[in-house]
Amino acid sequence: MPRRPLNLLPAALAAVLLLPMLPAHAQSLQELYDAARAYDATYLAARSSADSAQYRAEQSRALARPSANLVGSATRTETDPPVAAATPTGARFGTTTTAVTASGRQPLFNRANSATIDQAEKSLEVARADLQIAEQDLIVRLAQAYFDVLVSQDALTAAQANKKAIGEQLASARRNFEVGTATITDTREAQARFDLATAQEIAADNDLRTKRIALDQLVGRNNVEPRPLATPVSLPPVAPAIVDEWVAPSQTTHPAVRKAQFGLDIARLETEKARAGHLPTVDAVASLGASNARTSGTGGTTTAASLGVQLNLPLFAGYATQNRIKETLVLEEKSRNDLEAARRAVAQGTRVAFFGVQSGLAQAKALEAAESSSKLALEATQLGYRVGVRVNLDVLNAQTQLFTTQRDLSKARYDVLLAGLRLRQAAGTLQPSDVSGVNALLAK
Repeated sequence: MPRRPLNLLPAALAAVLLLPMLPAHAQSLQELYDAARAYDATYLAARSSADSAQYRAEQSRALARPSANLVGSATRTETDPPVAAATPTGARFGTTTTAVTASGRQPLFNRANSATIDQAEKSLEVARADLQIAEQDLIVRLAQAYFDVLVSQDALTAAQANKKAIGEQLASARRNFEVGTATITDTREAQARFDLATAQEIAADNDLRTKRIALDQLVGRNNVEPRPLATPVSLPPVAPAIVDEWVAPSQTTHPAVRKAQFGLDIARLETEKARAGHLPTVDAVASLGASNARTSGTGGTTTAASLGVQLNLPLFAGYATQNRIKETLVLEEKSRNDLEAARRAVAQGTRVAFFGVQSGLAQAKALEAAESSSKLALEATQLGYRVGVRVNLDVLNAQTQLFTTQRDLSKARYDVLLAGLRLRQAAGTLQPSDVSGVNALLAK
């Protein structure tokens, strides 16, 4: 078989494919996280809800504090028909009364109010757990959008490089056909592969635009340029490396578990409130009042003061209290089951996330080896094409395999970083400081 000249994309281009091209105005993950915290509506709504919870708790504390009231009144009473004999001047007979009363109350014993205050404190902790969940969700959503743009950028770069390489191969096939050293089959194979690469480039470009819009919307900026991974790429291992060391702490520290635990505490306090329906309430009460009554210009002012303790003992409420206790006991059991379900879900999610990170690291390592093998395979195929033991289609396949492998490797690396954040989210340990850890792996 005669040797055929080869005019292909240099092998060096394949070696440098997907190297970071860092724009001067590229933003780091940390910078965009700070922007998202001040812009994302979902997170801001959760923060507002948590802020309002402290005021709800403060309202409930008023149940244990003293209260005071001031009441004033003025009345005029007249007799109709008027009794002229009652007044020397024959004026209409009437009485004008004015009164002012100040009263105060200080609860001394009220178990229902005490339980309500404790419930409000627990509800405040629930709101804080919700805020932590929202913050962790924001971190993961931002990282997902950030890495989606980088993955799409690398996919577009791979599609463009693949198209360029196939274009070189197509031009070579046409020249060889014109000089009679190749058949029309080589040209048609290269043309078909070139058309497919063009379609893939268009799809990759549209996907990148879509991903950029999502990231811009999340952080409230336009034309965001994420920073790619620094080279050489070094992915951090899973630490700790034992899954049970991730699962055990999550059973108590995960915000979803803590929220369910507080829910159970609130349900228990609701049972105490129901049982308090059988208990007395004791209040210290005091009042000070003054009244003035005048009848036809005569009258005087009277003052009165009182201080005492008021006892209120419920005797019978139509079995409402007994049935309320039974209801709250059932709801308490529901909350207990909700807590167990939350613990099981967190344990399962943590295990799945842990093995997902391990699998991702292994896949990235395998793709690194596949990239090296694909480069060697392309070089060998090109050499075989020159000496006539390989055909044009073999070169096209080798090129496509290399670019596909490099695209998959890029995605696998970003997936590992995102999976690491998801693992911490699943275990309930994800903190804003973890963003800085991932940010350190990006190009400066």
